[in-house]
Amino acid sequence: MSSESELEAAEAEFLHSRVVAAEAAGDERAIEAALRPKTLAEVVGQHRVREQLSLVLEAARSRGRTPDHVLLSGPPGLGKTTLAMIIAAEMGSPLRLTSGPAITHAGDLAAILSGLNEGDVMFVDEIHRMNRAAEEMLYMAMEDFRVDVVIGKGPGATAIPLEIPPFTLVGATTRAGLLPGPLRDRFGFTAHLEFYDPAELDLIVRRSAHLLDVRLDDEGSAEIASRSRGTPRIANRLLRRVRDYAQVRADGVVTRDVAHRALDLYEVDHLGLDRLDTAVLDVLCRRFGGGPVGLSTLAVAVGEERETVEEVAEPFLVRLGFLARTPRGRVATPAAWSHLGLSTPSGAPYADVELNLFDDPTS
Repeated sequence: MSSESELEAAEAEFLHSRVVAAEAAGDERAIEAALRPKTLAEVVGQHRVREQLSLVLEAARSRGRTPDHVLLSGPPGLGKTTLAMIIAAEMGSPLRLTSGPAITHAGDLAAILSGLNEGDVMFVDEIHRMNRAAEEMLYMAMEDFRVDVVIGKGPGATAIPLEIPPFTLVGATTRAGLLPGPLRDRFGFTAHLEFYDPAELDLIVRRSAHLLDVRLDDEGSAEIASRSRGTPRIANRLLRRVRDYAQVRADGVVTRDVAHRALDLYEVDHLGLDRLDTAVLDVLCRRFGGGPVGLSTLAVAVGEERETVEEVAEPFLVRLGFLARTPRGRVATPAAWSHLGLSTPSGAPYADVELNLFDDPTS
C-alpha cells in the first residue's frame, strides 16, 4: 500500500472515530461537524465553484498573501459553512465564526475585527442581516484593513483609527439580493451554490453511511438521495432517521424497501415533499380550488406561521412546478393536482396551460 493510500485510510479512520465518539456522547453538533468534508477534494458536487475557489486559494498561497474576500450564496444546507471551514483549513489559518444577526452594533464588529490576526479567516453567516452601521464599518475594513472607532457623542466625539491585519472575510447568504451593492462589490470572489443532483447526493449518503457505520445497499442509498430535495444536510438527516428504523424494525441493513418504509413513516414522499409541503398543496387544491389564495390565509389553514410557509415550504414547491406565486396569491399548477391524485378542474388556474419551471406565472 502506498504512503498516500495509508494516509487516506488513516484520515478515514480518524473521521470515523470522531463520529463514533460524537454519537456516544449524543452531541448532535459534533456529529454534523464530523460528517462535513475537510478539504476541497472531499467535496462532492459544485464542480465549478470548487475549481474556481481552488484557483483563488492556490494563487494566494503562491503569492504568500491572504485570499480575496469570498461571498457564498445559495439556499440553506448546500455547504456554505463547510466551504468557509475548508477555506481556513486550506490556508492553514484560524476560522472566526459569527453571524449577521449577532452583530447588532458597529461596536460588536469593531471588537471582532480588533481580535483578528494576520491571515485569519472571518466567517459571517447570514451576512445580509447585519446592522447597517456595522455594514458601513465593514466597507473600510474590507478595503483598507482599518476601522474608525468613534468615542463619545456630539461635537466632542473623536474618531480613533484602528489598523487591522490583512484577513479574509467569507460571507454567506441565502438572500443575495438583500445585500447592499457596495458590500457585494467588495468581495473579490462570489459563488452561488446550486442544488445537488441525485447521483451526487448518493455519493454523499454513501460517505456519511461509512462514517456512521450504517450498512446500506445501492438501492437503499439511491432511495434516500432521491428524497433529499437536492440538499446534503437533508440527505444526512434522512440517512440517520432511516438508520434508526433499520436498527429497530429491520435487520440493521438499509435496503430500498426499508428506506421506503422508514421515509413513509416520517412523511417524506418519493419527491421529498414532507408533511408541511403536502399540507400546503392539499389545502390549496381541496379547500380553495387551486387558488389564488393569500399567503396569510394559506398559513392559517395549515396551522403554521406565515414565514414558515413562505421560507420553508414554498421554495421547494415552486422549484418542482407545483405552486406559482402571482400578484393575487398562491396558485396550484396542474402538476400539483396530479401529484395529489386529483383531476385538474376545468376552472382551476393554469388548467389549460402546460406550466414548466421556466414559465412566468404572472405573464
